[in-house]
Amino acid sequence: MAKKITKQVSTKARDINTHKKIYVLAETVTKAALSGKEPIVSVPTRSRSNTIWNKKRGILEMGNATQDRQLFNLNQAKIFMQTLLHSGSIKDLIEADKTLSLRGMFYKGLHTVAGTKEKTFVDQTESDGILEDLEVSLTALREELHIFAKKAGSIVGNITLIDSGDEIDCRRMGSGGYAIPSIVEPDVIQFKKCEAKFILHVEKNTVWSRFNEDRFWEKHNCILTEGGGQPPRGVRRLLRRMHEELKLPVYCLLDCDPWGHYIYSVIKQGSISLAFESQRLAIPEAKFLGIRAKDYKACGLSDDVQIALNDNDIKRAKEIAAYPWFQGHKPWQKEIEGLLTNGFKMEVESLITKDISYVTEEYVPQRLKAKDWLE
Repeated sequence: MAKKITKQVSTKARDINTHKKIYVLAETVTKAALSGKEPIVSVPTRSRSNTIWNKKRGILEMGNATQDRQLFNLNQAKIFMQTLLHSGSIKDLIEADKTLSLRGMFYKGLHTVAGTKEKTFVDQTESDGILEDLEVSLTALREELHIFAKKAGSIVGNITLIDSGDEIDCRRMGSGGYAIPSIVEPDVIQFKKCEAKFILHVEKNTVWSRFNEDRFWEKHNCILTEGGGQPPRGVRRLLRRMHEELKLPVYCLLDCDPWGHYIYSVIKQGSISLAFESQRLAIPEAKFLGIRAKDYKACGLSDDVQIALNDNDIKRAKEIAAYPWFQGHKPWQKEIEGLLTNGFKMEVESLITKDISYVTEEYVPQRLKAKDWLE
């Protein structure tokens, strides 16, 4: 059987392996049906209750709980069908040696079920969830399923990359920088030359643009990245690879609010929904540079920068403080307490009230020199 599969798909080992897994899934369903048994597909549960905090490794991991999808269960028949439908599409992509976007996968599987007015997918969110289920079920990364997401992130700085055979000098990317692709695995992205001493990851493109325009990366010999808010997998994976393979420390400049704290948590420990990928995405050694609750007074900021915490902010801050990796961490408990005591949140852009380039010329350089960060 292995020889037949090898002839049909790309010679890449990971493609052959993924194709075999899809074949086994289909064979399991077929055998059950032919033997008069109900076809069932077991999928690992992607929920907080099935997420384990591995303190030793400093990352979130997925537990062993699974949920069955039964063809003859009216409440599960549709999702059973969706799982096999996308499995077939992934098989087609591997055999054609082509890729599709998440949006493309939604449309590839979208049609009206014969004899009904029922659509196979209500919207893309439903389709994306099935694809994530297949990742964990097949123990295959999204890249191994030949699926990519839209680009959302930029990089500039003292590093040269090779992207699909093309040399990318990140020192010469102009004001827009190099758009970080969704798939950044070693067979797509390689590191050719790097003089940088560290990576500075900022939350938003607006702040990244200030650092790029001031050529912070050139003055301080670093790499500058952004992820458009919560960084997508491509950005997190590239950060992890540069940290791991190039031995570069990662510093995060994020807003002083529950969302900024959560983004740091995701970069550092991983996320609940993607716990199955933490080992290739999380950076336990990442450091939170700011902005911090103490900065309102320490930097002499005006009342104008205050954004009042709402009830949802307060609730979210308390939830984050209760995360196992923050719960016993006194500096982080103090930070979140300071946010709640202040009663307001602050964006990194608030530092512009001091001076347009205050964040690049004073704030970050001083924090780095003093090693004033949270871990």
